Amino acid sequence: MNNEHVKGAAEKGEGKVKEVVGHVTGDRKLENEGKVDQVKGAVHSAVGDVKDAAKKTFQGD
Repeated sequence: MNNEHVKGAAEKGEGKVKEVVGHVTGDRKLENEGKVDQVKGAVHSAVGDVKDAAKKTFQGD
């Protein structure tokens, strides 16, 4: 696990909270911001996966 995984998990969690709060309060903008944050978090996690795979490949693990 690297920094990208941590960023991704945090951003996904924050996004989910925004989405739920936006949904409950009827704030569609906040709800959509939350969905976008969740996608950004997924991208950070994917980048972390690529970094881990590259590191393993070049280190021979």
